[in-house]
Amino acid sequence: MKALIGLGNPEVKYATTRHNTGFLIMDEIMRERKIVLGEKFNSFFAKSGDLLYLLPKTYMNLSGNAVIEMMNFYKLTNKDILVIYDDATIEFGTFRLKKNGSFGGHNGIKSIIERLGTDVFDRLKVGVGPVPKGWEINNFVLGNFTKEELENIRKLGKYALDLTDCWLKEGIETAQNRFNRKMI
Repeated sequence: MKALIGLGNPEVKYATTRHNTGFLIMDEIMRERKIVLGEKFNSFFAKSGDLLYLLPKTYMNLSGNAVIEMMNFYKLTNKDILVIYDDATIEFGTFRLKKNGSFGGHNGIKSIIERLGTDVFDRLKVGVGPVPKGWEINNFVLGNFTKEELENIRKLGKYALDLTDCWLKEGIETAQNRFNRKMI
């Protein structure tokens, strides 16, 4: 069993912000796979075959609470998850798959690392940057995408569908070789 986890904030006012990129990418993946979410683990959640879909409702800074609850219930290890989230230090439209690493200033990842007790888990960073000169990073990531950016995020979601299929069937190394690049 594997899990795809998208990070974001659950309130409508955050729906189209850069910090909700994980939710937006997951929305496209689930739309293409015709996945209907319910609620479990203080999250929007679905199970389809051996694949779990999780969008924590705990807000970004406490994402690890929902992730660890689901992992404990299904007896998943840190090698069974792929976390999808925004990265303002990477150029918009770029995918970066990693197997481990620090939280890099991202509080959702920090929370997951703290709850798992390890930084070793697969993650897909989706570039939403760069932060414009003179902007605070928090204001930038909590700002809304432009209409054009939002359309491109939806296109990235379709690429992420192929990426997650590759990750599931062939592993992270193959997925890194195919998808670690600017997609748009």
